Amino acid sequence: MTTTLITGANKGLGHETARRLVAAGHTVYVGSRDPERGRRAAEQLGARLVVLDVTDDASVAAAAKTVEAAGGLDVLINNAGIEGRGPGGKVYGAAEVTGDAMRTLFETNVFGVVRVTHAFLPLLEASANPVVVNVSSSVGSLAMVSETGTPQSQYPAVAYPTSKTAVNMITVKFAKAFPHFRVNAVEPGYTATDLNGNTGTQTVEEGAEIIVKMAQVGPDGPTGGFFDVSGPQPW
Repeated sequence: MTTTLITGANKGLGHETARRLVAAGHTVYVGSRDPERGRRAAEQLGARLVVLDVTDDASVAAAAKTVEAAGGLDVLINNAGIEGRGPGGKVYGAAEVTGDAMRTLFETNVFGVVRVTHAFLPLLEASANPVVVNVSSSVGSLAMVSETGTPQSQYPAVAYPTSKTAVNMITVKFAKAFPHFRVNAVEPGYTATDLNGNTGTQTVEEGAEIIVKMAQVGPDGPTGGFFDVSGPQPW
């Protein structure tokens, strides 16, 4: 049986991904920094709770020990993320963004991905089919943001897109370093979740589709790529 850990899985895309993978027969760990919310989600989903704050080294290390003691890990989904909106849902453009704002987003969206992946590498290396899925965004695509008239080019924020560009590079580097893994970044689309104040135009069911698909790739599947439901996306 495939064992999967999803960070930030007590709500939103992580919760829906967990639901779908439990239905597909995975043993799923719901990673949640809030123990009570995580417990409720895990009970509802028929999953297991692991308390996990991606910004905290000790929390991540403890989570890795918990999963190791229970038998190991096959699939890691780095889903936890923040957008960094201000009061009234304001996003901060180039004239307003600060170093502190960038640091806050990178701590979760970038350093958190590396922190968690590094901690779980020994367990993934012991798997017969190790898979890593990094939840990214098309607003982190240099090609799409640079193209005039695309929705991505109209998004004014700086910190969130930059963090997702970094996630894409992390994906490529880990895929090259671990060629026996399947490591991919995914673009769920503009999904209505707490991350964006539920302003997204898709449901979580639609958004989770590509995450669920890439979590189930086999040893002959793609690696080092960036995908949405329609296929490969430009970097």
